[in-house]
Amino acid sequence: MKKAVQVSGLAGFVLFCFAAQTFSQSYPNRSVRMVIPWPAGGITDVIARGVNLHLAEALGQPIVVDNRPGAGGTLGAAIVAKAAPDGHTLLMHDIASHCIAASLYTKLTYDTLKDFEPVGMVAGSPMVLIANPSLKVRSVPELIALAKSKPRQINYASSGSGSITHLGAVRLERMGGIELMHVPFKGSIPAAASVLSGETGVSFSTIPASLPHAKAGRLVLLAVSFPKRSPQIPDVPTLAETLSGYDLGLYSGLWAPKGTPASVVKKLHAEVMAALEQPKTKEILTAVSAVPGTMTPQQFSAFLAKDTKEWGEIVRASGVKVE
Repeated sequence: MKKAVQVSGLAGFVLFCFAAQTFSQSYPNRSVRMVIPWPAGGITDVIARGVNLHLAEALGQPIVVDNRPGAGGTLGAAIVAKAAPDGHTLLMHDIASHCIAASLYTKLTYDTLKDFEPVGMVAGSPMVLIANPSLKVRSVPELIALAKSKPRQINYASSGSGSITHLGAVRLERMGGIELMHVPFKGSIPAAASVLSGETGVSFSTIPASLPHAKAGRLVLLAVSFPKRSPQIPDVPTLAETLSGYDLGLYSGLWAPKGTPASVVKKLHAEVMAALEQPKTKEILTAVSAVPGTMTPQQFSAFLAKDTKEWGEIVRASGVKVE
């Protein structure tokens, strides 16, 4: 009897492996819905559409982009968290916003780490710390020195309380030992406009949006937020060159609902990595100053756990909570 049970168990395992292989080979069997919890035209949206040019062809099915903005990206993420785990509903999201949500929202309907299968980091676009020329600072050390001499007298603009531009500045304050005055706006465009007008002194913005104004002398580019300098503005130092370990950017990642077969996750990851090698995709990424991601799903999972912990500390330091 014991031997029969062992044989039965082995047969079940073989059937399971066969079923998983068959599912992988038949996936996808219909169009794939990619939820992007941000408006069309944003960096995550642009990156996703660039990758989808190859992904749709490689998978042999249309990729239907579904923009679901709202509540800092949590509305769209909640849709995917509750979707069937068959690989036909995916989430392309800003990684920092996804990790920040775990601590920022008191009534989040999903767990950012437990309710998703990480497929991979797709690409990352650095931000740049901008300043109005009237502030008369040309570098991060100069900004820190001025802020220390005038605690809470230098205003910084953000795209809203709890946003990446807000919490990125909180991280700057903590690491630089300074205190600034937060002025939240409803979106990145009015925040950047406030620095241009001189209403606020500094803010985080994107390179494509800031570079024309910097060339015209209307803005000063103080530092790039990625650990490495950007090829688009190689003469602009990184924040990490002054504040070791500083890292902030619009990292875009791809997730599937928890329970999605490993074979499907592996297939999606492989095709996303292949998409990033396509000349057209590279052209699109360059246009938004983005660099391709290289993490495996396992590495991405570890990165998310680390980022969620670090952003949680920043959220608690900011004192911001959203219901």
